[in-house]
Amino acid sequence: MGVSQRLKSRVRRFLQKPGSTVDLTPLARLLPDIEAREEELSALDDAELTELAGQADDFTAICAIGREAARRALDQRPYDVQLLGAMSLLAGKVVEMATGEGKTLTATVAAYGHVRLGNGPVHVLTVNDYLARRDAEWMAPVYALLGISVGWVNEGSTPEERRAAYARDVTYVSVSEAGFDYLRDQLVTDIEERVQRPLATAIVDEADSILIDEARVPMVLAGAVPGEQDPVHTAAALVRGLTAGTDYTVAEDGRSAAFTSRGLARLEAKLGGLDLYAEDNFEQISALNVALHAHALLHRDVDYIVRNGAVELIDEMRGRVAQRRRWPDGLQAAVEAKEGLDATAEGEVLGTIAVQAFVALYPTVCGMTATAVLVGDQLREFFGLEVAVIPPNTPCIRVDNPDRIYATRAEKEDALVDEIRRCHSAGRPVLVGTLDVKESEGLAAALAAADVPCVVLNAKNDAEEASIIAEAGTYGAVTVSTQMAGRGVDIRLGGSEQADRDRVAELGGLYVMGSGRHDSRRVDDQLRGRAGRQGDPGESVFFVSLEDDLVVRHAADAIPPSPRMNADGLVTDDQVEYAVEHAQRVAEGVNHEIHRNTWRYSVVIEQQRKALAERRERLLTSEVAALMLLERLPEKTKEMDEDILSRASRSIALYHLDRLWAEHLAELSEVREGVHLRALGRLDPLDEFHRAAVPAFNELMPEIERRTVQTFSETEFGDEWEPDAANIMRPTATWTYLVHDNPFGSELDRLIASIGRRLRSGGR
Repeated sequence: MGVSQRLKSRVRRFLQKPGSTVDLTPLARLLPDIEAREEELSALDDAELTELAGQADDFTAICAIGREAARRALDQRPYDVQLLGAMSLLAGKVVEMATGEGKTLTATVAAYGHVRLGNGPVHVLTVNDYLARRDAEWMAPVYALLGISVGWVNEGSTPEERRAAYARDVTYVSVSEAGFDYLRDQLVTDIEERVQRPLATAIVDEADSILIDEARVPMVLAGAVPGEQDPVHTAAALVRGLTAGTDYTVAEDGRSAAFTSRGLARLEAKLGGLDLYAEDNFEQISALNVALHAHALLHRDVDYIVRNGAVELIDEMRGRVAQRRRWPDGLQAAVEAKEGLDATAEGEVLGTIAVQAFVALYPTVCGMTATAVLVGDQLREFFGLEVAVIPPNTPCIRVDNPDRIYATRAEKEDALVDEIRRCHSAGRPVLVGTLDVKESEGLAAALAAADVPCVVLNAKNDAEEASIIAEAGTYGAVTVSTQMAGRGVDIRLGGSEQADRDRVAELGGLYVMGSGRHDSRRVDDQLRGRAGRQGDPGESVFFVSLEDDLVVRHAADAIPPSPRMNADGLVTDDQVEYAVEHAQRVAEGVNHEIHRNTWRYSVVIEQQRKALAERRERLLTSEVAALMLLERLPEKTKEMDEDILSRASRSIALYHLDRLWAEHLAELSEVREGVHLRALGRLDPLDEFHRAAVPAFNELMPEIERRTVQTFSETEFGDEWEPDAANIMRPTATWTYLVHDNPFGSELDRLIASIGRRLRSGGR
């Protein structure tokens, strides 16, 4: 990044506008021409409109025809600002549109446009299965009038259903399902088994969530490994009997824990007197450290829930269950052992790709969200995407109040309950955003004690979210919810009756309250955005305490020893207000740096994956393997049937390529674990990782050929080709999951930390 670019970036941060935005003037100039075509298009019958839709080849025609189709199919005429959003998507931008401004319809016009401009097929990537199916079915009548086919994919879709959905012009699918389908397609042995066509255009819904918050999340395709062991239950049982503060300590930031000398002595005694730090006991001490972190740092109903006999992780950005997500480094199994559940197999990794790398495979990427400007720099850095801010159709009149900051968490909670009770007694609807499941249930109990009925939406009942959110704006409603990011349902004031809407509007509209600041301002803004949609009245306020985790972790040193406050604990000190804002910015900076560092490690793996994928494509679609064997084993191949030679050589070569890639991924995982030890010798872990990863990959290609030749030479061929003959059977079972961020570092990071603490305490 040049000096001028760095200067601009600093200025934007100083102004709290970290992402510059594109000029919409050139697109706005097209709006009169689009409107001028409205009378002509309205005179056409449906068949004529569909025929004309197939001829559109510029932004004006696309938006004019798209508007008319939406009017007829849904009785919704897109506003000018929605067409500005659609044109920005067609121009390859990330569009920021406020909640309730009609992003779903905007994306529909853009998807139609991308198809007509030759950028199809189009995948609309959503955050979950529910939104993929809902939006596809909701917009289907519009697409039908436009002559565009549409389909959707979810977790339960069969391979045939997936193939049919991806064959459509536009496919709605969650980013994880699309990524898993891509990974599975990379392992087919017959090109007809693929479900996806070549990737072309992605319209990313909730773009900041997918492209930034989830960007570094690896999607994993795993295969069964015979004889997998479960070493964690013994470690979990040992740790469960230890005492906090005596046998182990937890750091103030809640992100690390370590055994004390007394705790280590107790463990070693229970294990028969062995020395846990002896070289031969590395796996044992690693398992104990993982068990300690699961026991002391991961909390039920905060970080995960237990439902239907399984540990389900909670996505902290959305407050809902993170589907098919699991922690790495043995933490998942440790938490399952902690809860007395059988460990789920991790399996052998057959293929993996980070969300960021998968989205980058699309030649054309655009997206939409309510909160993009705050991550504009990151969108530019990681994807080369610019942000287009679309003004609301009706100016927002929501009142955003300053934070109410209290000295203690108890005082904050009392004040929050009092404010909810006051609003409820007047009939004003209230939506309260909490930080986790435990907090939402605690608040619901406090409200019940105060005779305030409420509805709770959290990860335990997220299946009912659409109906709960839809009713949150009705007279007298009190809704307690974990974070609202990506919920995908509008809150309408008063319900269906105009009189009810007017009554709620007279009370000031929906009142949004936050029970604490999140690590990301974007998530808070998404919560605020639930009030004041489409010019409705509304209000928002956040309640914060000096005991909140965010403040303790990132601003404890910035809080004055005796801040000014009222008798009820309400802090009135400007320095404290600044400290809270500073804590949130620090948290965002930490997450950005984690994203950047994680991506630096992923870059070389992604380059290697692409190179191997190209090699695999040649093996799958040509006779390169057969030609190689004809050259290397002329005596064995010259008499073979050409069809058997073609099929056998392809099958054997693909097997060894896939087998060696899985082994390579396992090796890189071990390198990544061990490379951090070299930081103790003042070496750059990233450089050391590259020094190991690059030579290992360079050996991969010749080794694939060597094993292919060896297997072929040792195989007896009959009149038909069967893989059994060459003993190249693939895993009998495969499954997919996403690796959840491990907030505590790798096993070796944790081990180093515990050793360091032990040394600092003087040993035993």
